[in-house]
Amino acid sequence: MSNHIDPILAEEIGDAHESFKAETPLKDDAFVKSDREKIDIISTHVRGILETLGMDLDDDSLKGTPLRVAKMYVTEAFAGLHPDKKPGMSTFNNTYRYNEMLVEKNIVLYSTCEHHLLPIIGRAHVAYISNGKVVGLSKMNRIVDYYAKRPQVQERLTRQVVQALQEVLETENVACVIDAKHLCVNSRGIRDIDSSTVTAEFGGVFQQEDKKAEFLDYINLKTDFGA
Repeated sequence: MSNHIDPILAEEIGDAHESFKAETPLKDDAFVKSDREKIDIISTHVRGILETLGMDLDDDSLKGTPLRVAKMYVTEAFAGLHPDKKPGMSTFNNTYRYNEMLVEKNIVLYSTCEHHLLPIIGRAHVAYISNGKVVGLSKMNRIVDYYAKRPQVQERLTRQVVQALQEVLETENVACVIDAKHLCVNSRGIRDIDSSTVTAEFGGVFQQEDKKAEFLDYINLKTDFGA
């Protein structure tokens, strides 16, 4: 059977997000190889890509590029693929008796579109209502960063953040809105530099219109405190 993929069909499938799953698609043996082994293999492939494009890898500016790209993929841009890198999410009893909405807004995220391997740059806004447990504020930033550091679809990223917090907080009352620019739209194809993509996931009471509206009002609050 031929492995040839029609380029037009591949482009159409790549731009369609309807079939995405909440879980990142990973092979069963995804973590058999060590990071060092992965870096060596990826470096070889990057070298092959650049040489195929006609680049001279003996040039001083380019000779280190394959290794740099491979290390970046494994240890930085896609580090969130490895379950061992998932941040610890210790919880505490809600001794403050704070039963209102807690919102962590404007969480900067950097991710990578899994269709073209181009950057996604944006901000996440996350909220929850305690059901008896609370989590450290920085952990919300870290969980966004963890799931962002992998080849992603923004809809999946939004759901993964919500599901991770629902699990650790033992409540459905978690919401997330992400507003991000995709360079696969901004820098290629249609090249629309002004458009951004907004996704949302509302769990538990956040599905109620009043709670949803309250969360969105918090997001729109001016919080630029200056220097």
